[in-house]
Parts: sequence; C-alpha cells; structure tokens
Amino acid sequence: MKNKLAFYISRIKAGAVKERLQQTMWIYRYARHYWLPMIFYTALGMVSTVVALLTSLVSRDLVDIITGHQTGEVIRTFCFMIALNVGATLLSLISDYASSYISMKVDAEIKADIFDKILVTDWESLTNYHTGDLLTRWSSDASNISAGVLNFIPNLIIYLFRFVSAFAMVVYHDWTFAVFAFLGMPVSLILSKTLLKRMVNNNKRSAALGAKMSGFNQETFSNIQTIKAFDLVRLYVARLKQLQQEYISMKLDFQKMSIGTSLLLSTVALIVSYASYGWGIYRVWSGAISYGTMTMFLGLSGTLTGTLHNLTSLVPAAISLTTSAGRLMDIVEMPREDYSSDGEVEKFKERHESDGISLCMEEIKYAYRTGTQVFEAASFCARPHEIVAIVGPSGEGKTTMLRLILSLMPIQGGSAVLCGGSAESSDDTGEKLKLSPSARKLFSYVPQGNTMFSGTIAENMRNVKPDATDEDIREVLKLACAWEFVEKLPDGINSEIKERGGGFSEGQAQRLSIARALLRRSPILLLDEATSALDVAMERKVLKNIMQDKYPRTCIVTTHRPTVLNACNRVYAIRNKNCEVLDRSEIDEMIKGF
Repeated sequence: MKNKLAFYISRIKAGAVKERLQQTMWIYRYARHYWLPMIFYTALGMVSTVVALLTSLVSRDLVDIITGHQTGEVIRTFCFMIALNVGATLLSLISDYASSYISMKVDAEIKADIFDKILVTDWESLTNYHTGDLLTRWSSDASNISAGVLNFIPNLIIYLFRFVSAFAMVVYHDWTFAVFAFLGMPVSLILSKTLLKRMVNNNKRSAALGAKMSGFNQETFSNIQTIKAFDLVRLYVARLKQLQQEYISMKLDFQKMSIGTSLLLSTVALIVSYASYGWGIYRVWSGAISYGTMTMFLGLSGTLTGTLHNLTSLVPAAISLTTSAGRLMDIVEMPREDYSSDGEVEKFKERHESDGISLCMEEIKYAYRTGTQVFEAASFCARPHEIVAIVGPSGEGKTTMLRLILSLMPIQGGSAVLCGGSAESSDDTGEKLKLSPSARKLFSYVPQGNTMFSGTIAENMRNVKPDATDEDIREVLKLACAWEFVEKLPDGINSEIKERGGGFSEGQAQRLSIARALLRRSPILLLDEATSALDVAMERKVLKNIMQDKYPRTCIVTTHRPTVLNACNRVYAIRNKNCEVLDRSEIDEMIKGF
C-alpha cells in the first residue's frame, strides 16, 4: 500500500496530474464552442434511454398478459410495443445522422482552426518537427479531439443517466436483483486500473510510430526519382516492412492484453447473467415476482452491466483524448507570428506605390538556436530600380539573410527597416516600417528548387493574385521568358502542372516561378538561386526584362554564379559573419575564376 501511495505521490510531483489538467482545459476551450450540439446529442441519447426503459416495461406486461391468458390486452400492448420499437429505431436513425453531421462539422472546424494556427506558428520552431509528424498531428490527433469534444461529455451523461434510471427501476421492483448488477463492478474497476497505465504508454508509442511511418511515406513518395536513380527500391521496401513489423508488434502486444481482459470480463458477465437468471427463476417459483418481471430484470441487468463497461471504457478514451491534446499543444502553443501591422503595411505600400521601397539593414545579428552564429554585424541596403546580389560560399548565410528579410526568423540585434523611396540608410529622414510578418505582403519570393503547385499554369499564377486577367498572366510570362514555351502548349496558360512542377524542366519551372512572383507586383523581389537552372544568356535576359519594367521594383538575388554580377548595381559578399560590398576588381576576379 505504501509503495502504491509513494508511486502516485511521485507521479503528482513529476507534474503528470498538472499536465493532464492542462490538456483537459485545452480541450475545454474547444468544447465550449459546441455546447448546443452537445446538448442536442445528449438529449437524443437520454430520450433513447427512456424509450428503451419503457420498452422493457411494456415487454414485461406483454409476457405477463400472455402467461396470464388475458387476451383482451394482448393486441393493445403489442401495438404499443411495436410503436415504441419503431420510435426507438427512428430515434436511433436521427441520432446517427445528427451525430455524423455534427461530428463532421466539428471535425472540419477544429482542423481548420489548428491548420490556421500551424501556418502562423514561428517558422524556426516548426522546423523541429518532421512534415509527416505535423501531418499526423493535424489529421489523426485533431480528429480524435473533434470526436472527443462531441462524444465524451454527452456519452458520460447518457451512460450515467442510463445506469441510474435502470438501477432505480430494478430497485423499485425488486432490490435483490440490484446486487447481481454490481457483482462484476469490482472486476471492471480493477481491470480498468490495470489498463490505464498500459493505455497511456500504448497511445504515446502508437502516435510516435504513426508519425514516423507517415514521415517515411511522405519522404519516400516525394523522392521517388532519387530512390530510383540510386537503385534504393529494395532498401526502402525493406525499411517500410521493418516499420510495419514494429507497428504490428506494438499493436499485437496491446491486443493480447485486451483479449485477456475481454475474456475475463466476458466470463464475469456470464457468471453475473446466469446468477441473475437463477435468482429470477427462484423468485418466480416462490411467487415473489411474475415471469414478465423476471425477463425485465434480466434485460435491465444486461443494461446495467453493459453501461458499466461503457463508463469504464471512457477512462482509456479520456487518456487517448488528452494524449492527442498534448501532441497538438506542442505545436499550436509554440510562439506565433505577429500580423498586427497588416493595416499599417497596406497604407505604407499605397503611399509608396510610385517611388518604391528600400530595404536597409544595419549591424544585424543572428544565431540559430543550436548556437551557430551566422551574422554578427552585417549591413545591407537595396533600393528601387536596383539589382543587388548577395554572394558567398554555400552555408555561409545567403538563404538565412533572405529568411531574416522575410521575418521567417527574428533579427536578434541591429536595425532592419523598410524606407519609402531610395533611402541611403536607416538613419535617413522619412517614413520607415520595421520588418515583420505583416511586411511580407511587400515581398515576392522565388526560393530555391521547384515551387510550383499541382494545377494549371493560370491557377498557379492566380494563387498570388486571384483577380489577374489572362492578359496579366501572359505579360509576366513574357517578362520571365516563359511565354516562349507556354504559348506552344496545346492549352496555353490552362496547361496542367503536375506535383512539384512535373511535366516541365527545371529551367521552365524556374521561369514560371519568377513570372508568378512578378504577377504579385510587390515592391521588393527576392530571388534565391532562382535562375540557377537557366543558361547564362537566358539568366541575363530574364534579369534585364525585370529591371526594364517601369514598376519601381527593388530586386535582391542570391547566387553561386558570378556571371550574373555584371547586371547588378551592387554586390555584397558574406564574409566573417558580415556583409561586405565588393569593388569592381573583386567582381571581375570572381567572374574570371568561375
């Protein structure tokens, strides 16, 4: 006893109880928005219980009438019983439909809310999670929460009402039968206590392994070309089988325990049932009750036993529910991005539509959470109608600089502002705007790699500007030198793009990505190795077209290819965790050595 008490005290000190309470309160914050559907669902369940109890009473009367040969009452009672059964069936159908409708609605709303919260979560925090894990948490865990929000509390109330009402009816007619209804309770409570710890561990293992399998599948299907190219098909099939075997072994271990538990519970239920039946025969034989009353007691005894099992099954359901809540809390309670400046940014953009926007960063500092220092005192400036390049060895911080500009990661020191017109530095007088997630609407971004979505070319373009006309799309395709191959397609801008830009070469997909960025018509254009798949002549042509556009655009490019540097107004090299402006001789030397 002392050991058990010490175990529970240690669990409380370790924060297990507090953690469960926090998870429960998190679920409550969702549940409180759906109290009307919950009341409706609960009411249907309670009405169904009342109808079932009335059916038991009518069934008793019908048996007594038949055994007593009271012919005149048979038809009326039988019709009443039919009416109750029809009513119970209709209630069941209505309840099933209402439950499905409400469940799907709640599931969709909760998933949409969590989806929105994941998308505005701090980007660097999200990178700690595998995409497959995020997908599993959003789909499986969110569905578990939505099902629990609708079902747990209503079912708890329904089961308690069913148990209490059935027990009251048994006690009212013959209290001795109530003793048999409770014979199996100690066994159920002991087993539920044993199952509780196993259920917690199993849920955690199942969720972790499910996320691992989802991540493996997602990565495999996304990289089929690489797997084929390296002849890794057998290796990946073997890895999948290994993961499947781990999952099966885990499920079988728990299944064995569940089978043993079910066998014991079924045995106890049979003993209770036959004991009730024997006692009923004795009570009928002694004249204490009628045969109809005995059949009613046997039915109610089954109801009490089944409802008790339902109540105990809510315990592992609650554990599963809070486990899912904990996994989602890990994601949605991470730091959020601040979009409170949206209105201010829109007005800033309108005021500088004609003169453009400059970007000024001075003495900025940034280190990854791993401790790796990327920038110590880096300064950078780009103005309208300029192409400014950032060069440097791979891994030195070019892409990190663009992420800081986009506020995907927070600057940890120094100054980073947007200025109206051609500001020389952040000290210039004039209107300024701090970089923030809200300021992203002032940028168009073309990242490394293929970033086209499945759908038509036109749909991809209208993702960034829904009201774009076909002529608008053709215009930016021409600027990006993409129209020359799009116009030859049978369906033109309505031609389909497969997943990850399938059906187009890397160079064509890059030009389509650039066209999409241009269509957004943002004051600042960021190109992260966005022309790496183009030949030198095409690269220069694209950049020339961009800057000949009358729109006062500020263009910032990162590149490994010095050949593009001749088209740039200024070139910054990332060196020693700083940004240094290169002079003409250094640029010529880089081009010559390429």
